Amino acid sequence: MSQPSNKLLGFSSVFASAVCFYLATATLRWARLSGVDVDSANFVFGRFLLGFLMVSCLLLVKKSVPKPVSWHYLIGRTLANTMAVYCFFKAVDLTSVAEGNILNMTYPLFVALFSWFTLKDERNPAAIMVVLIAFAGVIMILAPDLFHSGLLTRFNLNSLWGLASGISASVAIIYLNLSRRVHSTETTLFFMFGMGCVIIFLLFRDRIVWPDGLAFQFIALCSILSVMGQVFITFGFRFVTAVEGSIVSSSRILLAALLGPVIAAEPALNLTGWIGAFLIFAGNVYLALPKKAKAT
Repeated sequence: MSQPSNKLLGFSSVFASAVCFYLATATLRWARLSGVDVDSANFVFGRFLLGFLMVSCLLLVKKSVPKPVSWHYLIGRTLANTMAVYCFFKAVDLTSVAEGNILNMTYPLFVALFSWFTLKDERNPAAIMVVLIAFAGVIMILAPDLFHSGLLTRFNLNSLWGLASGISASVAIIYLNLSRRVHSTETTLFFMFGMGCVIIFLLFRDRIVWPDGLAFQFIALCSILSVMGQVFITFGFRFVTAVEGSIVSSSRILLAALLGPVIAAEPALNLTGWIGAFLIFAGNVYLALPKKAKAT
């Protein structure tokens, strides 16, 4: 397969993951609207459990075994991803599908910010300036009624779950890009789902219950969509860089902003919220531009 075809396949896979992740969080909202009252940890646990079972079956069919090479990449990816997923679902549960998804999609900004401190040879002052402007958009999402009667309003503390998911997701993406250089898709997913399942169960075992009826249907649907998203993004990052993949994933910002009232039965973003979403999206897009394009 040629290099352009590889890139197209990678971009398509990462975009498909964005759609799946958005619909998975919308499923959590549908469950709440239908009267399902189980802790969000159940959705996260179901996601990891189903993922582990599917990857295990795939390995059995292929008569293959996981082949870990660099344990610190696998463990780092698992810990960061587990934290990101739990904070993400918690944010959607306590705020809104749109806000949770948009704040989760701040992770490309944090990838660039962390790169500034860790990769001295690749520091780009212009990129950091764009990141700072994009963070103004983050503030607008955290406080959509930013100015009310001339006063700065207090934002919802629950929104910090979404911001925490963005920070931890950026670390997970960096580890994913490193891990995929030495591990197959199956190996990466096997340890991420397996260890993630154990971590969530140990941390929230008092909240995790076996769902009945309608709750089981929603958790199952959410898990299937989440696992599909994880498979797509893990496969896609085989052909794109961490920054490129992060930017394609940013399409979830627009999906969340546009589809919230239709898919999740939520109020539309106000003007401040739209400006904030645009600043975050524009910042992500800028970071995706080739360096030569930025210099012109």
